[in-house]
Amino acid sequence: MAFDHRKYRPFTPIRKADRRWPDQVIEQAPIWCAVDLRDGNQALIKPMNVSQKQRLFDLLVKCGFKEIEIGFPAASQPDFDFCRKLIEENRIPDDVTIQVLTQARPELIARTYEALQGVKQAIVHVYNSTSTVQREQVFGLDREGIKAIAVRGAQEVLAHAEKHPETQWSFEYSPESFTGTELDFAVEVVNAVNAVWRPENGRKVIINLPATVEMATPNVFADQIEWMCDNIHQREHVIVSVHTHNDRGCGVAAAELAVMAGADRVEGTLLGNGERTGNMDLVTMAMNLYSQGIDPMLDLSDMSEIIDTVEACTEISTHPRHPYAGDLVFTAFSGSHQDAIRKCLHKRKEDDIWNVAYLPIDPFDLGRRYEEVVRINSQSGKGGVAHVLERDYNISLPRWLQIEFAKVVQHEAESEGGEIDSRTIHRLFEERYLSTPKGWRLRTYDMHRTDEAVQVQIEFGDDAIISGIRGQGHGGVEAVAAALESRYRISIAVEAYDEFALGEGTDANALACIKVMINGAPFSAAALAEDTTTATLQALLSTVGRHAQITSDSNQREAV
Repeated sequence: MAFDHRKYRPFTPIRKADRRWPDQVIEQAPIWCAVDLRDGNQALIKPMNVSQKQRLFDLLVKCGFKEIEIGFPAASQPDFDFCRKLIEENRIPDDVTIQVLTQARPELIARTYEALQGVKQAIVHVYNSTSTVQREQVFGLDREGIKAIAVRGAQEVLAHAEKHPETQWSFEYSPESFTGTELDFAVEVVNAVNAVWRPENGRKVIINLPATVEMATPNVFADQIEWMCDNIHQREHVIVSVHTHNDRGCGVAAAELAVMAGADRVEGTLLGNGERTGNMDLVTMAMNLYSQGIDPMLDLSDMSEIIDTVEACTEISTHPRHPYAGDLVFTAFSGSHQDAIRKCLHKRKEDDIWNVAYLPIDPFDLGRRYEEVVRINSQSGKGGVAHVLERDYNISLPRWLQIEFAKVVQHEAESEGGEIDSRTIHRLFEERYLSTPKGWRLRTYDMHRTDEAVQVQIEFGDDAIISGIRGQGHGGVEAVAAALESRYRISIAVEAYDEFALGEGTDANALACIKVMINGAPFSAAALAEDTTTATLQALLSTVGRHAQITSDSNQREAV
């Protein structure tokens, strides 16, 4: 049997009766470190060239990252060259600290400091793997052997730094594969490294606890972080960092719970690029904080530029459903969703707290247009269709016409088998409701009120044939309907009509929509005009014109 769950064992949870993190709330952004240029880069089929790295570095700076891991200069000549380029061309802002990675091997550490020569400030990030499986099956070393590698690496890092006092050095240590390491051994190694670096003396020391492979649920990772924070020596002088991966799809959740559990710093990549299923997504976590009213200390307002740059540098497309960044994440196709969004946006005032159904944040904050929110397909309803007409054409429809026209749009969407754009919706509305049947265009009207009724005289038609009719009633619509009934020997029952004044900047100032029963059959029409009376009378004429057209077509078919 190829698919056999019995070959796996569940991760052993942490026995921790005093966990405090579930009651914590994130109230401020962690320290961010972007590792796109190292961890993200090593995961690419085609690693970035220097120009791509520079473009991505500049984007990270623009977004506000103050700590950026730029590569593994001792292991890669392109990484070494890029490091030198940044330093020699003075491309690192004074408030930005670059970070470089190295294994805990003397020759690699020496090469790392060679790459950093002349830098104003830098973080030297040294690591070695501590997990049980790596000790036993990769290195063939016991605990003491693994700890000795970490201590020697820490000593080498310190010794080289002391040779270059002109640079402000910070140190970072990662027990790689932390999540697969026994906690008592992980803290033993970390404390041994701290004993070398002596953070209590003022040296900035970062202890990074990576979920190199995500092995358990995020709450287990939070337990691990809280336990480490409780047991690390000199905790008050140490920055605890996390670096989560997404093997179980929970990289962001694990990082958020880790911050609740005491972590001060988070490493990740824009849009989550990284080995296997990727790194923790900095955009998603930062925007999660933003959506809770917390300043993420990053500027992600130009999401299009972020997406364009990351895609150009990594040659990886962004999924359309990617949180906050995807093309469709603020898009509603569902009819009920569209209706709720439309109503909330109508009620919202400019300075109101954001509280719009189905939209956790304002798309405008990320440079997205409201035009992208409501899009129409066969799943859409009256609210979405109405929203598009209001948004793009300043046409407001009464509820009865929203329901009726939505069916027209849905039929078109089902026939086309896809999305219906704004222009198509407007064309359908014009063809079905706004178009005036040939020979039925209102030319003039005269309306006055007597003691008994409203008297109306109208002329309609085209240049070839002009018709005139007279009628009276309690109102203008009733008077014209009576005249049409008499002239064409039909019965007209007005079921609904609505008039709307349009906003400034349009050729027409009014829209009228009317629904009538003519000889028992329903007809609807709409009209745009300079005033509501003209629009209403034209809409009524159009319904009778459509009835006449249908009757004529039917008679011709019977004659044939």
